[in-house]
Amino acid sequence: MGKMICICVSSDNFDSRFHILAGMHPRVLVDGFEIAKRATLQFLEKFKTPVVMGEEPDKEILKMVARTTLRTKLYEALADQLTDIVANAVLCIRKPEEPIDLFMVEIMHMRHKFDVDTRLVEGLVLDHGSRHPDMKRRAENCYILTCNVSLEYEKSEINAGFFYTNAEQREAMVAAERRSVDERVQKIIDLKNKVCTSNDNNFVVINQKGIDPPSLDFLAREGIIALRRAKRRNMERLVLACGGEAVNSVDDLNPDCLGWAGLVYEHVLGEEKYTFVENVKNPHSCTILIKGPNDHTIAQIKDAVRDGLRAVKNTIEDEAVVLGAGAFEVAARQYLVNEVKKSVQGRAQLGVEAFADALLVVPKTLAENSGLDTQDVIIALTGEHDKGNVVGLSQHTGEPIDPQMEGIFDNYSVKRQIINSGPVIASQLLLVDEVIRAGRNMRKPN
Repeated sequence: MGKMICICVSSDNFDSRFHILAGMHPRVLVDGFEIAKRATLQFLEKFKTPVVMGEEPDKEILKMVARTTLRTKLYEALADQLTDIVANAVLCIRKPEEPIDLFMVEIMHMRHKFDVDTRLVEGLVLDHGSRHPDMKRRAENCYILTCNVSLEYEKSEINAGFFYTNAEQREAMVAAERRSVDERVQKIIDLKNKVCTSNDNNFVVINQKGIDPPSLDFLAREGIIALRRAKRRNMERLVLACGGEAVNSVDDLNPDCLGWAGLVYEHVLGEEKYTFVENVKNPHSCTILIKGPNDHTIAQIKDAVRDGLRAVKNTIEDEAVVLGAGAFEVAARQYLVNEVKKSVQGRAQLGVEAFADALLVVPKTLAENSGLDTQDVIIALTGEHDKGNVVGLSQHTGEPIDPQMEGIFDNYSVKRQIINSGPVIASQLLLVDEVIRAGRNMRKPN
């Protein structure tokens, strides 16, 4: 979008600044921009390719869109590997007739191994582990209890004082407090004994609040894996990934509130601990685990993955795609020059022409990034479009290609937003000089 704006107000080509220097009022150009914008949006509606997204979306189209986005930020081998990860992540969290919430895709990173070791975990990865040395580090066939219950001493929320006259009273008060916590722990143990009828099953407690050392000892003796201080953002993801429901009290515990995971294990990396919850039955939340040898690589992959997720989400919601590789921009430019400009009266034609030339910034940038001659590329592309062939630019050969055959697609909503907002910002930049000049004239004494 930024390059489109710059081309509208710079001295590149036969554009708006040339006309302004020649004495044309910016308002005339802005009127031409508005005409061109409306015509381009109408052309976009005809140019887009509808995609049917029913109960089972066309995964190949989603992968093509993701690959197009990822290859703009990463080298091809890694981008192609991440394509499946990004597409599967969005399909994992997608629910029919409901908006897609990308926050249900946890993006976790580990400074470990290489970038090609990045993978999709259909479950959850927590960035902490258990806090007791006797608890298992790996368990299969696990019932998951997701809770937000305090299993430790709590300070009173109001100012209160406890007075005692001797040591026996103090010990009785401490025992009463300890007994209250132990009763809550015992209810969890009772549920574990109820559902884990054989040695093949295990029980995992993931608690948002704290668990004190005596409670951890109690749970460890019963073979329960307990994680405390789980992050709030992961509580909803846990329920969506494993099933069950999050509980805020242990008073009415029953097997229906439990989730399920085929494998729970702890991974230690230096001083960091990670807990993996995998092999869930019907996940609606997942984790993309990004790995890389350094922070720069991890940041690049993370940025690309976020863009890829949004691109796939947009495609599902738009139910349409647009041919990429600069094909739409060249086609829209030819449409504006050959048809729209002829129907416009007066100097507004120059605004339409400036808008049309600004669209070519996309294929020009593709050519420059590939080390190609921009003029040769534009001539070749416009020549093919004049013949009725909708083509884009191959960055490998510099020759015109069919984007549909190569699987290069852009988001419809992104194109529409750029066409809507670019001319508005360019118009504001062009008219700001007139506003400033008018303000100065008003301050001059008569």
